[in-house]
Amino acid sequence: MEFENNALFWQKLDTIYLSSDFAITNKKGSYYNSTSDLQYPCTFGFLKTLSNEKDGAIPCFKGSASKDINAVIIQADILLKSIGVIMLVGCTDKEEEEILNFLNHTDYQKAVLLRRSDVVPSWGLSDD
Repeated sequence: MEFENNALFWQKLDTIYLSSDFAITNKKGSYYNSTSDLQYPCTFGFLKTLSNEKDGAIPCFKGSASKDINAVIIQADILLKSIGVIMLVGCTDKEEEEILNFLNHTDYQKAVLLRRSDVVPSWGLSDD
């Protein structure tokens, strides 16, 4: 089965994004760490949540295009035994590809991209 998109899901992400502040932690071109030549392909940071803690915040890449959320990335890390979600805001197709290359650079973590759609499937509607 392929990914089933739902425009109402994206509306919820828009609400989270628009009601949060974005805190930049790494600018485009900055190095991943002091021992790596890996550079951030886009500005990276976190949406400040009510807790204002990095652990509770939502990671986010900001591209050069618009201010709209255009995709999310789901990333699995076998060393941390974790799964994470990263929002992509205003990223071009090229920036999306660069981000995927950045996040998939090691065998210990892999990521997939889910692009936004305006489809509302019948199962996506609520009774309310």
